[in-house]
Amino acid sequence: MAAYAEVDAAEKPPRVTIPRDYNAACDLIDRNIERGNARRTALIDDAGSYAYAELAERVNRAGNALLNLGLGQETRVALVMLDTVDFPSVFFGAMKAGLVPVPLNTMLTAKDLGYMLRDSRARAVVVTEELYPRVKEAAEGAPDLKHIAVSGKDGHGNKRLDELMASASASLVPARTQCDDVAFWLYSSGSTGSPKGVMHLHNDLVPTAALWGLGVLGITQEDVSYSAAKMFFAYGMGNSLTLPLYMGGTAAVTAQRPTADGVMAMLKKHRPTIFYGVPTLYGAILANPLNGRAGGSDRLRLCVSAGEALPEDVGKKWKERFGADILDGIGSTEMLHIFLANRPDEVRYGTTGKPVPGYQAKLLDEDGSPCKQGEIGELVVNGPSAAIGYWNQRDKTRNTFRGPWTHTGDKYTVDADGYFHYCGRTDDMLKVGGNWVSPFEVEATLIAHPKVLEAAVVGHEDEKGLTKPRAFIVLKDAGADRPALTKELQDFIKAKLAPYKYPRWIEYVDSLPKTATGKIQRFKLRQTAAK
Repeated sequence: MAAYAEVDAAEKPPRVTIPRDYNAACDLIDRNIERGNARRTALIDDAGSYAYAELAERVNRAGNALLNLGLGQETRVALVMLDTVDFPSVFFGAMKAGLVPVPLNTMLTAKDLGYMLRDSRARAVVVTEELYPRVKEAAEGAPDLKHIAVSGKDGHGNKRLDELMASASASLVPARTQCDDVAFWLYSSGSTGSPKGVMHLHNDLVPTAALWGLGVLGITQEDVSYSAAKMFFAYGMGNSLTLPLYMGGTAAVTAQRPTADGVMAMLKKHRPTIFYGVPTLYGAILANPLNGRAGGSDRLRLCVSAGEALPEDVGKKWKERFGADILDGIGSTEMLHIFLANRPDEVRYGTTGKPVPGYQAKLLDEDGSPCKQGEIGELVVNGPSAAIGYWNQRDKTRNTFRGPWTHTGDKYTVDADGYFHYCGRTDDMLKVGGNWVSPFEVEATLIAHPKVLEAAVVGHEDEKGLTKPRAFIVLKDAGADRPALTKELQDFIKAKLAPYKYPRWIEYVDSLPKTATGKIQRFKLRQTAAK
C-alpha cells in the first residue's frame, strides 16, 4: 500500500505531514479508490465524464505505456496537451512511474516549444493531435527527443496514445520515489527573459490543496470546480487537478480557449460551485449586461482570481451581478499555487488579502530590510510548496530562492489590518517626481470609469526626459468622442488620486497585449510608447 500525506485539519493552520517514501500521484489518484470514491465523477471534459476508477486505470496504463517506450526513472516527458482526460492520465501516469512530466504552454510557437524541448532534454513528448504541426517543427531541433505520442485519432506517422495505453497493463506498481524527489517541472512565463524550468517535488502538491483548498476555500467532495486557466499552468493545475482530486470532488474542463462567451457556456452547462478566473476575464464577462446569475451560474458559491491584481470595481460589480464573492489572491509558478488571498466572508476588494494559513509573507525594501507599515517593498514568501530551483539557472535560482524565502518580484504595501495591497511588478513601477506610482492603482481607477473596459499604465519620458504615466485604454464604446474623453479621464484620476499620478498621455487601443494567463504585457506597451 502506498504511503499518503497526513493532514490534521483541526490544527490552525492545518498540519501537513508527508512521509519520506512517497509518490504524489498515488496520494491524489489511488487514495480516492481506497476512500470509496471509485464511482464518483472525477473529471468532465468535452467528450464525457470519468469516474475515479476510470481515471485511476488510465493513469496506470499511461504510466506503463511510457515505461514500455524504454524511459527510465527521472526521465523528462514533455506534455503539449489540451485540457482533456488525457492530460491528467499522462501527467500522473508519468509521475507514478517515476518519470518527470513537463507540461508546456499549448499556445507557444514552435520556436518556443523547441527551446523548452532542448532545455529540458525531454526524451518523449505527448501532444494533442491539433497541436502536432508545431511540435513536429519544434522536435527537429531537439536532439534528445526520441519518442512522440499523439493524443487523438491521427498519429501523423507516430505512436497514438490510445494504442499505447490499450496495450499497456492496467496495474502499475509505483516507482520508489521519495517526497524530496523531483516530481514535475513547469516553465515560467519568461516575461523577463528566457523561460525557466521550475522544478517541483512530490512534496509540493498536497500542501497547496490542504492549506489553500481546505484551509481557505473549504473545498469539499461535493464541489464542482471549473477553471478558465488551463492545466499546464500552475494556477490551472491546482484548480482542476490538485484541489478537487485531493477532496474527491469533480472538475469540469474544456479544450476550448476561455473567451467570455465560452466561459459563460461552461458555467451554464456544468453549473460549478467554484469558478477560477483572471481579472481581464471577469471584466469581459461583466461587459455583457446579459451575463448574470439568471444565465445558469446560480450554484456558484465562490469565485477566485489570480494572475494579476483584481480591480476593486470589478470585484464589487461581479458580487452584485452574480451573487458570489471573488477571492483575489496571488500565486506563482515558483510557489505552485496561491499563497496570499482574501478569505470567504472577509473579502476586502482592492487588496490581495492576507497570507494563506501555513505561509508567511513580508515586505523588504531595496536594502533587504523589513518595510514599515505603508511603505512599498518586495513581497517575499515562505511556504511548503516552494520549488527547489530553476533547471540549469544557478544565478537566477540563488536570486529567487534565498533560504526558506522566495522573492516574488512583486511590489506591495501592507495596511494596519494586515491586508496586502498590490502596487506592481518591480519592473513596472514608476518613479514620478521622486514618488513611487503604482500602475495598478491608476489602472484600477481608470477601470472604475463607466466608459473604460480595460486599462494599462506604463512609464514614458516627456520632452525633458522625465518619466510620467502613459495609459493605454480599451473602451466599451469604440465610437466615443476621444479628445473630450481624454480630458474627462484625466480629471477623473485627479479627483481620486494624487495629481502627479494622472496619465499625461492616453492612447486608445482595440486590445491590450496579454500572456496566455491573462497578464498584461506592459513591456510590449513600453516598447510601443518608446517608438
